[in-house]
Amino acid sequence: MVTQLVPLREVERLSSNVIRIMGGNPGKFTLQGSNTYLVGTGKRRLLVDTGEGRSSWIELLKETLQRENASVSEAIITHWHHDHQGGVKHLQEFSPDTVIYKNQPSAGWKDIEDGQKFSVDGASLRAVFSPGHANDHMALVLEEEDAMFTGDNVLGHGTAVFEDLPTYLKSLEKMKSNFQGRAYPGHGAVVEDGPSKILEYIKHRQQREDQVIQVLKSPRSPGTAAQAKEPDKWTSMEIVKIIYKDVPENLHLPANGGILQILRKLKEEEKVSEDEGAGKWRIKDRAAL
Repeated sequence: MVTQLVPLREVERLSSNVIRIMGGNPGKFTLQGSNTYLVGTGKRRLLVDTGEGRSSWIELLKETLQRENASVSEAIITHWHHDHQGGVKHLQEFSPDTVIYKNQPSAGWKDIEDGQKFSVDGASLRAVFSPGHANDHMALVLEEEDAMFTGDNVLGHGTAVFEDLPTYLKSLEKMKSNFQGRAYPGHGAVVEDGPSKILEYIKHRQQREDQVIQVLKSPRSPGTAAQAKEPDKWTSMEIVKIIYKDVPENLHLPANGGILQILRKLKEEEKVSEDEGAGKWRIKDRAAL
């Protein structure tokens, strides 16, 4: 997967008021690494995320600020995952006056509310509470560009993982209606048409749900459909092995998490039932599907 990614420069100006600084932590789940963004045009800048704490990142940030003759007045963390807030310690050592903001903040940090604004010369960011990937997730609209920093809800390559599928889908709809331009993701390259990418994500999730239902409706053995008194039962990993049959097996386990989220959503909607002890699932009412 990583070999298919577009290479990203360690530091790159993406627009007149956005500079991307890479976190120095490429990997299977972080893609080219964590994206951090220096935002604004004046001496005071906003920073979106801090990477996972690599020493290379703070050195790049220092060099960039020196070239820009600027400092970081406020750092805004999109969510609690380590690869986005791990660099806060290095940032505070370098710039102790920087104020750290995060929804559900750690001690000494400040909270973020939905709709809250952060402004410096050349940039105004508006917070959009968008849980799903994480329960504290905040996206940020860059009003001057009608763009959005999408955190990990929307990536520049592939699809995102999530903690709660119904909540995640609601957040995608909310995000899509809040901007018209670029998406600056937490990982991967810039997405030029952000709302269209979010729509792709929503359609992809629906496609996966349809595939899960199709597997649950299928007989485990040919010729048994007419004989069965009730639908066959499937484990989530059995469903994964059918839907993701063309995907390397080392990715089946993370895929299983997404399939379980779909099954739980369908259970809440009373479309499937679960044998709690056995971890097996079946269609609750074929006729309704």
